[in-house]
Amino acid sequence: MKVLLVDDEEEFVVTLSERLKMRQIDSTVALSGEMAMKAMNEDLPDVILLDLKMPGMDGMEILRRTQNNYPDVQIIMQTGHGSEKDKKEAQRLGVFDYLSKPVPIEKLIKTITEAYNKKIKNEKSNISV
Repeated sequence: MKVLLVDDEEEFVVTLSERLKMRQIDSTVALSGEMAMKAMNEDLPDVILLDLKMPGMDGMEILRRTQNNYPDVQIIMQTGHGSEKDKKEAQRLGVFDYLSKPVPIEKLIKTITEAYNKKIKNEKSNISV
């Protein structure tokens, strides 16, 4: 399982990546929307853990672009500053889950695993016999 962590709070996202790696979850860090798109073009992740509020390209724009270009990638949006309107828009765009920070690590791992399992199930159902 490959996970891309996208968040402009460097200390937070690097620490989260280390915590995931301790639990045998391979993760890459992108500190901006632009870095995230570049990372996806180089090595497509299975799951993206995406911050909503970032300077430049925000989480909603990354969500839109990813759903258009890589519809099988599962996206989990997390934010400390989201609104109900943001949540509804993310759901309309097809986000796997929308979480409010701080997210307990156990819940985050469970959600990432569920998103990955959905991706695998979708891929299997898309394979024609």
